Amino acid sequence: MSEALSLLAPFDGIAMPLQAVADPVFAGLVLGDGLAIEPLSATLLAPCDGVLSHLARSAHALTLTAPNGAELLLHIGIDTVQLQGQGFNALVRQGDAVRRGQPLIVVDLDWVARRAPSLQTMLVLTGGGFEIAGRASGRLKAGRDQFLQLAPARPTANAAGLVGPAAAALRARAQVLHRNGLHARPSALVQAAARAFAAEVQLEFRGRAANARSMTALMGLAVGELDEVLVCARGADAEAALQAVVQALQSCSGAAPVSGPPDPQPAPAAPDDGDGDGDGGPGLRGVCAAPGLALGQVLRLDRQVAEVPQQGLGLETEFARLAGALKQTREEIGAAMADAAERQANEERDIYGAHLALADDPELIAATEQAVLRGDSAGHAFRQAIVAQCELLGGLGNALLAERVNDLQDLERRLLAALGHRAAGQPSLGPASIVVADDLAPSDLTGLPRAQLAGLATVHGGATSHVAILARAMGIPALVAMGPALLGLRNGQQVLLDADRGRLCAEPSAAQLSAAQAQLAAQAAQRAEMLRSADRPAQTLDGQHIEVAANIANEADAREALRCGADGVGLLRTEFLFIDRNEMPDAAEQARAYQAVIDALQGRPAIIRTMDVGGDKSLPYLSLPSEDNPALGLRGIRSGLAQPELLDAQLRGLLAVRPLASLRILIPMVAEVGEVLRVRERIEALAEEMGLAERPQLGVMIEVPSAALLADQLARHVDFFSIGTNDLSQYTLAMDRCHAGLAARLDPMHPALLRLIAMTVEGAAQHGKWVGLCGGMASDLEAVPLLLGLGVSELSVSPPLVPGVKARLRTLSRVQCRADVQALLRLESAEAVRATARARWPMETQ
Repeated sequence: MSEALSLLAPFDGIAMPLQAVADPVFAGLVLGDGLAIEPLSATLLAPCDGVLSHLARSAHALTLTAPNGAELLLHIGIDTVQLQGQGFNALVRQGDAVRRGQPLIVVDLDWVARRAPSLQTMLVLTGGGFEIAGRASGRLKAGRDQFLQLAPARPTANAAGLVGPAAAALRARAQVLHRNGLHARPSALVQAAARAFAAEVQLEFRGRAANARSMTALMGLAVGELDEVLVCARGADAEAALQAVVQALQSCSGAAPVSGPPDPQPAPAAPDDGDGDGDGGPGLRGVCAAPGLALGQVLRLDRQVAEVPQQGLGLETEFARLAGALKQTREEIGAAMADAAERQANEERDIYGAHLALADDPELIAATEQAVLRGDSAGHAFRQAIVAQCELLGGLGNALLAERVNDLQDLERRLLAALGHRAAGQPSLGPASIVVADDLAPSDLTGLPRAQLAGLATVHGGATSHVAILARAMGIPALVAMGPALLGLRNGQQVLLDADRGRLCAEPSAAQLSAAQAQLAAQAAQRAEMLRSADRPAQTLDGQHIEVAANIANEADAREALRCGADGVGLLRTEFLFIDRNEMPDAAEQARAYQAVIDALQGRPAIIRTMDVGGDKSLPYLSLPSEDNPALGLRGIRSGLAQPELLDAQLRGLLAVRPLASLRILIPMVAEVGEVLRVRERIEALAEEMGLAERPQLGVMIEVPSAALLADQLARHVDFFSIGTNDLSQYTLAMDRCHAGLAARLDPMHPALLRLIAMTVEGAAQHGKWVGLCGGMASDLEAVPLLLGLGVSELSVSPPLVPGVKARLRTLSRVQCRADVQALLRLESAEAVRATARARWPMETQ
C-alpha cells in the first residue's frame, strides 16, 4: 500500500527547482517532477531505504526503488554520461539493498566540474502513484535535512470551479481585486498564504509564471487590478493551498496601498519662472507626496554606495556570512516592525512587514546562493540579485511597481551593512532642513531626526512610494518626481517648499518669504491653541468626563505627554529597563526610573505595566527558552511567575515610589484568576516587608480572550482593567499582529472584538470597577465613539495624539453613543462596522 515518504538531501548543497537546471529535459519535467541540488560534498548518499533497481555503467545515475514502491532517479550533473565513468566511483552494485544515508557514489567534484556543463544533481520521481507534498529550499546537509516529501497521489477528480485533473495539479482562476494589482503588500499577502502549505503554488499570467512564495516574482508578473490569473497547486495539501491563495488574491479588504492625496498628477520637472501669481522667483514642480508648507535650508543627501569585493573567500565562509547577515537583517526589520506596532505607527509597521517578506524571498536568496557557488562574495552576489530584480520591476512600465525598487535597494543596504559593507556617513541636519535627494529609502527617512526635518524633495519616487506614506504619517511636507533639475540646489540654500501646490521655490522673493512665514506662524498658533485646549478635560456633550492618557516608555516621554495635555500615563512599558544590557536592573535602579516618571507627571496617575518579555526577546541574564511561537509561550505575567526573583525585584521597585497613590500596577497577559491572586499575594508580602501601610491600585491587562470572558471574576480582585486591543485582536482573530500579509484584516473594529470589550466593561461594572483602553484602537478617531458607547472611561494614546482624541470626545454624547453602538455589535464584519460608524459619526463633526 502506498505510504508517505520523506527523502533526505543526497549531497550537501543548495536546493533548486528542477525548472532552473541547465537541461531542458529535466527542466521541462519530461522525466518527472522532483528537485535539484548544487553539490558541495563529494559523496552521494541514499535519500531513503530501498533497492538499487538500476545503476548506470558510467555510475553517473541510478534508480532507487523505495519500500513503498516509489521510483526515484538520481542523476549527477548535466551530460555526465559522456565522461564514461571517469570521476565517479560507485560504492554499491545494481540490486543492492541500501539504507537511508548510506554512501552510494563518490564524485571527484573538481575533475567533473571542469569537463561537464554543470554538477547540478537531480532527484526525480519517475514512477506513478505518488506526488510531491513538500520541497526543501536553501542550503542543506546531506543525510540530515529533508529534501522532498512524497505523498500518495489522490484519485483524479474535478472540484467545483477547478480546471484540469487533480492528480497532476489543481487549477483555479482568480480575479485580483487589490487596488493597483499585485504591488508589494498584496504580494506579501499572497506569499504568506502560499507559505502556510507544503504544496507548490504558482501564478500564471500572460504566458509567464511565478512562484507564489516569492514576493519579487509575484510583483514581476505586473498583474493589475481586476486582471485574471491562473493559480496552479501541486502537493498533498494542494486543495487547501489553492483556496488560500485564491482568497488572498481576491481579498480587497484594506487593498488600497496608500492613504493620501487623491490621484496626484505629475508635474513638469523643469524649472519654471514662478507659479503664475506674479510674485516671481524661479521654482521647480513636482508631485505632492505629503501636504504642507516648509521653509528651510537645503541639505543634500546623496546616495552613498558601499564598496563590495566581487571575489568570495570560499564557499563555506561566504555561505556562513550570508546566513548570518540574513538572520541579522530579518531581526532588525522585525524589531523595527514591532517598535512601530507598539507606537501604533501602522503605516510604518506595514512597510517593514513588506521588507521582511522581501528578506525571506526564496528567489532573491536562490539567485544570491547561485552567484556564491560561482565564486562571488555574499555581498556582491546579493547586490547583483537585487539589481536584476530592480531592472525587472523598473522595466514593466508600471509606476507603482517601479517604486518598489526603492524597497529592494533599502534591503540591499541593510544586508550589506550586516556584512560589514557600510557606505560613507551623511551630513548632519540643521535646525530646519529640507532634505533633497535623488530618492530616499524608508530606513533613510525614519533614521532622520524629526525635530530638525522641515520637508523632503526627491528627484524620483512617487506619491504611492513607501517613503511618501511615511512622510504623510509623520506630517512632513514632501514633493517627489521633481526631476534632475532638483540636484542643482546648493547645500544651505534657503528654499520654500509648498507641497499643496506641488512647487519648490529655489529663490523665494521677500514677498513669498513673508507670506510663507505668516502662514507657518498661523499654523503654529493653531497647534499651540490645540495644545492649550488639550489641558482642558475631555468632556462629552452630555457632561461625561473621559480621561485621555498617554502610552510612554520613559521619563522623556512622560514630559512630552504632559506637554500634550495628557491626564496621566495609561501605559508605561517597563521593557526599556531590561533590554540591551547584560545584567538585570536591581530594585533600586528600577525605583529611580519609575520615580522619575511619577515626578515628571506632577501628581497625575501612572499605570506601569510589569515586564512583558518572552522567548521572542533575547535577554542574556534570563534563562528564557527559545520558542517556536513566543506569542503563545512564556511571556507577560507567565514569565514573571516562572522567574519570581525577577517579578519580586520589579514589584519592590514599584512599591518604592512616592506617592503610592499615583501608582497603578498593571499585570500583562493574564489568562485566569489564579495569576492575579499570586501577584496580589506577592505585593502584600513585599509591602509588609517594606513597612508600607498604603497599597497601589492593581489592574489587569485584558489582552487574552479568556480574561475578557472572565472579567466578572477578575473584577473581584483588581481595581481596574486596561484593554490591550493589539494583542486581544491577534488572539481573538488568530492573526499574527506582526504579519504583513494579514495586517489589513487585523481590525479591532471586528464585531467579535467589540463584543469582548462590551463583556469586559459589563463584568467590571458588576463590581464597580473602571475600564481603560491602551491599545491602538484608542487612537483611531473612527473608533472613539464606539468605545465611548461601550462604556470605556479612559483612552491612552501616544502623546502627540492626545489633543486630537480629546477634541473628538468633546463632539460626542455618551448617551447617544451608547444607544447607537448596540446595532454595530450585530454587524458581521469590521468593514460593515467601519462603514456604519463613518456614516453615524462623521469626522466633519469634530
